[in-house]
Amino acid sequence: MRELRGKVAVVTGAASGIGRAMAERFAREGMKVVLADIQEKPLAEARDAMARAGAEVLAVPTDVSKWEQVDALANRTFETYGAAHVLCSNAGVGVGGFAWEMSGADWDWVVGVNQWSVVHGIRAFVPRMIAQGEGHVVKTASMAGLVTAPGMSVYCATKHAVVAISECLHLDLALTGNASKVKVSVLCPAWVKTNIADAERNRPASSPPPTAPSPQAQMMAGMVRAAIAGGIPAEEVAEQVLQAIVEERFWVLTHPVTKKAVEKRMRGIVEGKAPEFDPGAM
Repeated sequence: MRELRGKVAVVTGAASGIGRAMAERFAREGMKVVLADIQEKPLAEARDAMARAGAEVLAVPTDVSKWEQVDALANRTFETYGAAHVLCSNAGVGVGGFAWEMSGADWDWVVGVNQWSVVHGIRAFVPRMIAQGEGHVVKTASMAGLVTAPGMSVYCATKHAVVAISECLHLDLALTGNASKVKVSVLCPAWVKTNIADAERNRPASSPPPTAPSPQAQMMAGMVRAAIAGGIPAEEVAEQVLQAIVEERFWVLTHPVTKKAVEKRMRGIVEGKAPEFDPGAM
């Protein structure tokens, strides 16, 4: 999609982190932006800040794990602007701990936000994009969608799913002759300075909090926090996403280390080796 000015971008998880950075970058490009997030106060603050900066922006409080709310987001977008040219399914949460420590509530929450939201976005937006003859879908996965690590079973499972869904969507569009109308990108960042380590703040009241993790899991959580704190700025990720949309590029790998880690994992699979964890590769 070469020309973005005047077009409409929808971003979920837009109140903070990568989502807000993408929304602000799209606005600077002259796009109209629809912000969606479950956090109503930060969402309103983001909307007001962007409006003061001159953006044409609409905020729609949305629980992306609920199909009816994603449908309502799509309806509101098309009712207000008549189109949606870019959809960034970006909302994401995570919990840490060993695979056997994860509760059903942990799985329900993370799968709902990270995986089902992507499905809901495709179903609600892609048919309309095909009908309007133009669109670009960006799915936020993670380096954790391409490699694996201890203490991240739930998160890795959902992000691997996002990668697979994105690849299948691309292939579906090609098979049906719609690839020229709707493009797909999958964003796989490594460490980025965001608030995802504090995702529990958005855990629904109906979802019981996790039990106390083991000492090893607590150690891993500390490592994750430190890595996030040392990550690249979300604005840098947003710039790479914008370029991928303009270039109609599928893969958005924000960190050079990702390619090396993926190559090592694929080589291990081909050679029949058991998985190994290399902290330096993430």
